[in-house]
Amino acid sequence: MKSLESKYPHRLVELDIESDPDLLTTYLAEIPVLEIGPYLLKAPINRQSLEMTLGAAIDRRNQLEQVGDMSYKRRMDKGRLITALDRFAYWLARHYLLALNIFIFTYVGLPVLAPVLMKTGMILPGRIIYKIYSPLCHQFGFRSFYLFGDQFYYPLEEARIPGVITFEETTGIRDVSDPTSVSRIQARQFIGDEKHGYKMALCERDIAIYSGLLLFGIVFALTGRRLKSLHWSLWILIGLGPIGLDGFSQLFSQFEWSFLTQFLPYRESTPLLRVLTGGLFGFLTAWFAYPNIEESMSDTRKIYLKRFAVVNNKK
Repeated sequence: MKSLESKYPHRLVELDIESDPDLLTTYLAEIPVLEIGPYLLKAPINRQSLEMTLGAAIDRRNQLEQVGDMSYKRRMDKGRLITALDRFAYWLARHYLLALNIFIFTYVGLPVLAPVLMKTGMILPGRIIYKIYSPLCHQFGFRSFYLFGDQFYYPLEEARIPGVITFEETTGIRDVSDPTSVSRIQARQFIGDEKHGYKMALCERDIAIYSGLLLFGIVFALTGRRLKSLHWSLWILIGLGPIGLDGFSQLFSQFEWSFLTQFLPYRESTPLLRVLTGGLFGFLTAWFAYPNIEESMSDTRKIYLKRFAVVNNKK
């Protein structure tokens, strides 16, 4: 490269692929690799191909400068410095999975903390959590898990779960199965008490969904973010299908529309079904999405690594 510098002015910036796992994975079997402007040369590289590529890159640069291409000018100006935003973007591209896992852990953890606060007498913080999550979940007492009570859940009579105290028996609230009933508001506002325990601030299905997301996030991190994305057809069939079937069949059956009742009788799902379908949906949704996010973040990391190397080489 140095012998060609007088004929084809350029600056050589060396990038150690062992300094970053992404670069190592991408280029391990291809080194040496030369990026010359928009062109890429891979081994074996001879003098003729190097001269042709350098010449083509310089001609392209001169042409873009002559025509006054503004996008090219912006890219060149941006490539001459590293901003705080650049450093944050690079940090986020490296640590996005940790940030996601912490966020989801906090999001699903606070609703579990709410009954703990209520039990320990910290009523105000507990109620604040219930209030924060109220726009995000229906919080029906008959579709929520409870801590510190006689049972872990109190389903409706229509769920037909033998050997458990129902929500109606626990609270005295009736006609909850009617979606238009005022009792639905009471069922939502019911938090619990010392005897029956206190409900979590997210419903059973939401707790399962976000727990599934968190579980895959942990698995993905432990495997070095190397898992491939789940095929979209499997996500629809196994992830979306069961939760849609359970949730929508329950919803539509409870409207008691005459044209539906003959083949879709009234039904109330069970905590087990909500956890299974919600957990599957959360886990498989993360399996479908996270590897695709990783692929995008990997490209972003490589771009910034190259930019940082070029800028630091100028100093």
